[in-house]
Amino acid sequence: MAHRHAGAARRSAVTAIGALVLAGLPSAATADPAPGAGAAPSAAQTLGADRPSPHLLEALRRDLDLTPDQASERLVNEAEAGTRAGRLRISLGDRFAGAWVRGDTSQELTVATTDTGDVPAIEAQGAKAAVVQRTLADLEAAKRKLDAAADRVQTLDTPVWYVDVPNNRLVVQATSREAGASFVEAAGLEDENVGIRMTAARPRLLQDITGGDAFYVNDSTRCSVGFSVTRDDRPGFATAGHCGRPGDTTTGYDRTAQGTFRASTFPGKDMAWVATGDQWTATPDVKAQDGQEVQVTGSAQALVGAAVCRSGSTTGWRCGTIEQHGTSVSYPEGRVDGLTRTTVCAEPGDSGGPYLAGSQAQGVTSGGSGDCTDGGTTFYQPVNPVLADFGLTLTTTAARTTAPAPQDGTAREEWTSGRVYETGATVTRDGVRYRCLQTHQAQGAWAPAGTPALWQRL
Repeated sequence: MAHRHAGAARRSAVTAIGALVLAGLPSAATADPAPGAGAAPSAAQTLGADRPSPHLLEALRRDLDLTPDQASERLVNEAEAGTRAGRLRISLGDRFAGAWVRGDTSQELTVATTDTGDVPAIEAQGAKAAVVQRTLADLEAAKRKLDAAADRVQTLDTPVWYVDVPNNRLVVQATSREAGASFVEAAGLEDENVGIRMTAARPRLLQDITGGDAFYVNDSTRCSVGFSVTRDDRPGFATAGHCGRPGDTTTGYDRTAQGTFRASTFPGKDMAWVATGDQWTATPDVKAQDGQEVQVTGSAQALVGAAVCRSGSTTGWRCGTIEQHGTSVSYPEGRVDGLTRTTVCAEPGDSGGPYLAGSQAQGVTSGGSGDCTDGGTTFYQPVNPVLADFGLTLTTTAARTTAPAPQDGTAREEWTSGRVYETGATVTRDGVRYRCLQTHQAQGAWAPAGTPALWQRL
């Protein structure tokens, strides 16, 4: 690590500690490309999936048992699948029941519907159609009943529950069948509509370790830096909420003064941001293997089944796949909703570190079970809600100083750089209406007219 720290007088301490960083938005404002002024960029080109870091490819080879060519093909396929799934989600409307990718190279996109009449339209988009009984909206409504029950009953013996999109059902992870059945009954749900997955694993928060590039909280516990961000031109980084509370101070890898927790949410969510001193510069770098770095280009949310890699101060650079979004987890310290469940391993001290799908920021490490010797399950707090809740700008390779627009929940508005847009949101740009295809934080370089991977013209 010495070569990363020496001669880097103006580099961010966040980068210097080898933590993963993001924040910011495209540099100078860029005019939208004129319609018809050449071929529009593909989804892979927009999201940077066609030019992956060699360190990312090496980690995918190691952890997912892929050849370099398969790893490259997988990243491109996943980027393209996200756009196709977004278009189909919008066209199917209330009948949409989820989407996911499968195969070594994510060559198979499946989109589910509750209406057999939708099969031709799905197949016309090059996707496999699955006709199921329950819509995604129905499953999410049923999960909210479990969330409500968790406010009334103890859930340490049912620590994880989520919507299993590929199997079109709810799943409760329980230490015993009796505990799982009791939780389902408390939610007022029928047993046959909920799968109970038996496991002795209990997710725990990942902090309080020694060694590795990390940051220290109140000169005591350690966590991992997540993504570099800015707010009102103030540099800082996003990390896990359980790592610290507002007012807690941090020091960097070298124990020099670094910053202060400005906002933190835990439990409920697991998110925080630390404002750093002027000597710390927000960069788009994320630590990979052997002191090398990969760079963040945006925050487009990946599909279930997509490959995802994580960096942390204990176990370094590790990869796996996304299993489910919108997972609820009951830690001994409290419940967190809206997490993403993955097959990536992690260990104490990796908390707060970043997850990337290709070059797209996905989230910060929350907790999990298992370890990186025998394997395990890890959960991350998605990054887009962190950016939206705290008014942060993700630092990307096309950094820009424009502050994020307030997240007021308006469905239709003038497109604004810095705002987090959810799939299905509608905006106006230069008098033209567009609908969002993939959840992401808008950047000046990603204006709707030039990014059909992210926006559909109406």
